[in-house]
Amino acid sequence: MPPAPSPSAPATQTEAAKAALRKLQTWFKSRRWKVFPFQLQTWTAYLNGHSGLIHATTGTGKTLAAWLGPVAEALAEATQNPAATGHDALRVLWITPLRALAVDTLHALQEPLAALGLTWSLESRTGDTSAATRQKQRKRLPTALVTTPESLSLLLTRRDAREQFSNLRAVICDEWHELLSTKRGVQVELALARLRRWRPELRTWALSATLGNLPDALTVIAPTHKAPSQPPSISPRPIMIEGASRKQILVDSLIPNRIERFPWAGHMGLNQLPDVITTVEQSASTLIFTNTRSQTEAWYHAMLQARPDWAGLIALHHGSLDPETRSWVEDGLRAGKLRAVVCTSSLDLGVDFSPVDRVLQIGSPRGVARLLQRAGRSGHRPGAVSRVTCVPTHAFELIEAAAARDAIAAGQLEGRTPHRAPIDVLCQHLVTIASGTGFDAADLYSEIRTTSSYADLSLDEWNWALDFTARGGQSLKAYPDYHRLREFEGLWFVGSERIARQHRMSIGTITSDASLVVQFIGGPRLGTIEESFLSKINPGETFIFAGRTVELVQIRDMKVYVRRAPASKQARIPRWMGGRMPLSTELAHAVRLRLDQAASGIFAGPELEAVRPLLELQSRWSVIPRPTELLIEQIRSREGYHTLFYPFAGRLVHEGLSALFAWRLSRRQPITFTMSVNDYGFELLSATAPELDEALQHGLLSPDSLHSELLQCINAAEMGKRQFREIARVAGLVFQGFPGQPRSARQLQASSGLLYDVFASYDPRNLLLQQAGSEVLERQLEHSRLLTTLQSLQSMQLVRRQPERFTPLAFPLIVARLREKLSSEKLSDRIARMTLQLESAAG
Repeated sequence: MPPAPSPSAPATQTEAAKAALRKLQTWFKSRRWKVFPFQLQTWTAYLNGHSGLIHATTGTGKTLAAWLGPVAEALAEATQNPAATGHDALRVLWITPLRALAVDTLHALQEPLAALGLTWSLESRTGDTSAATRQKQRKRLPTALVTTPESLSLLLTRRDAREQFSNLRAVICDEWHELLSTKRGVQVELALARLRRWRPELRTWALSATLGNLPDALTVIAPTHKAPSQPPSISPRPIMIEGASRKQILVDSLIPNRIERFPWAGHMGLNQLPDVITTVEQSASTLIFTNTRSQTEAWYHAMLQARPDWAGLIALHHGSLDPETRSWVEDGLRAGKLRAVVCTSSLDLGVDFSPVDRVLQIGSPRGVARLLQRAGRSGHRPGAVSRVTCVPTHAFELIEAAAARDAIAAGQLEGRTPHRAPIDVLCQHLVTIASGTGFDAADLYSEIRTTSSYADLSLDEWNWALDFTARGGQSLKAYPDYHRLREFEGLWFVGSERIARQHRMSIGTITSDASLVVQFIGGPRLGTIEESFLSKINPGETFIFAGRTVELVQIRDMKVYVRRAPASKQARIPRWMGGRMPLSTELAHAVRLRLDQAASGIFAGPELEAVRPLLELQSRWSVIPRPTELLIEQIRSREGYHTLFYPFAGRLVHEGLSALFAWRLSRRQPITFTMSVNDYGFELLSATAPELDEALQHGLLSPDSLHSELLQCINAAEMGKRQFREIARVAGLVFQGFPGQPRSARQLQASSGLLYDVFASYDPRNLLLQQAGSEVLERQLEHSRLLTTLQSLQSMQLVRRQPERFTPLAFPLIVARLREKLSSEKLSDRIARMTLQLESAAG
């Protein structure tokens, strides 16, 4: 129930609010727009003091739904008190997950202000903001500020932070699904908890178009529990607002002229280049999405070679390009000057490119929400149809495209699981607050527990984090460099200005392999590239970057100097870490439903009709597994005994399952396995036949003792050490260097590795060490999903087949294993011979 009006509230407040809403509706009519019911509902809820979550399809007006609530509030206040001058103080924070969105967001937010008679100042503050603008903002923040989680945390390191936020009314988090399941989302939660302490009446809103777990998302953005020391809440309970109508989404596929009955992954999909070029020719403006930056570079290079007359009319866009290049591409798209842009997820979010009328997805989208998000980049306006065309890189991706279309139609989107109490982010936040206003330990503990992430943080965990941050904990207490906080008159502050300066340069939770700037000799920057790739390139060798063929000249002072080079087939395409995504649970389920139909002889839609020969061959040589079945194929070849399992649970789960099954089988007999995995299943290859019957009878598929057995069968120590590098950086244990003097990846690796060894030997209960172990299991092997998979396998019917040769389902796994040990030329020859033999047998 909404609270009673404050005794000091003017009697005309309700009438003023109604007048403000009428003014918004009049402005909409002047633009020949229609106010959607969910927009009016949001404005009214905001004016009544609600926080909440807006979940509406891309291109239906979420931004104006969230933004015009605070605008209406200001209009109502101006009606009540025309002489008020407080409108210049910071009122609204708009948090965006990508710096690239800031410019477009500013344009979208600025448009209604002048028309509605508001003289607000509106600015952005991100890593790309100029030094002059940042200096101006140190003295006074604008009325509304578009910023990122990292820049918000930086603002909290100011000594006058409380005064700067003293008039704050609202915080709006755009593209909430991108933050919810990450440490950046936790960083936002902690910052909001601080702001709510200063402004108990603060309203927090989140926007998303592609979330499957809406109640969780609402709880995180607007938690209802308060700290004991906070005044009683005067705000009504948070609400969920759904868009009134679903946008029309069209999902289709480019069907190759020839379908391989023995498909294999690893292609770039370039055999579809002629059809893609034809599609681009038929459209006004096209976004071509790939899943990796390497694939983006390869496709752009291939398109430009095929159509050199498109130079200047097509472009590429990914996160490693220089900001000026990315801005040029975005401006060109917005103005309708570019025929096509090849891009990664760097253009997934928020940016409004109205001229774009077609989206292509190269390869599998890997997730339902991901494809829906990308589809929304076309027809990005109310009433328009969004169209995405899937371009398969191998035949099975046609099934995934059809399955994704089914899941979108059924509204089956992936949930985003929030992080729970990461200690590294907590340690960073302690230094952030200590660098600014300082904190009372008991009060900050209560404040942090108001967040969803840290609601269950124990007092022991809190005391450990405080002691570790202040004095280095048990292992590092003898080293002054790790004494980062000091207590003064009951409040904790940062230990020195040097520590504060280093901390401000290290704030954030985004980690990646060390990157170096790529720059022409005597010319402009091109972007950044990871050190791990450059370690394999020698001076004089060429590689493709930012759409150009360049020659490496030298690496000096963490900069990569290059010169232009002629196009060459020998030029390498850079590789970036983290390129492989697993098939989501929702998409995997939809794939199994499509296979179930095929097992019944139903091949609905052009995609399934195209792969019908492949699936019919799978059925003839083995079986098409139904959702209630676990198919196990046992095949003997010259290489040995191949045991193949098909749980359809995604590659990360299959990596865990293959290691677990191999370990369990090896305990029954002396046997060694070579493993291969993909999203559909995994292969165990051995020189002798495994005792599979006995293993199945004695718990091969059992979920019992999963945690302890996983730690025994994987290289947990080495994986934990790699994961600890990220944790050490976020927690502030490893400093990446001052501007112009960055530390190399080798130095950072050595520092974090030494700390890991010290903690493992002398402080095994260290919470950061334990966090590394937990993150390895969850992030590297999807432990929760793995457990769920094992539990479901218990109830499945085992279907065992012994084909005489590799089936269409088995073939991609065989090729994936061979790729690990053969050069690309030898692999191509081997695949050609195998395919010829299998096609001959298939008839």
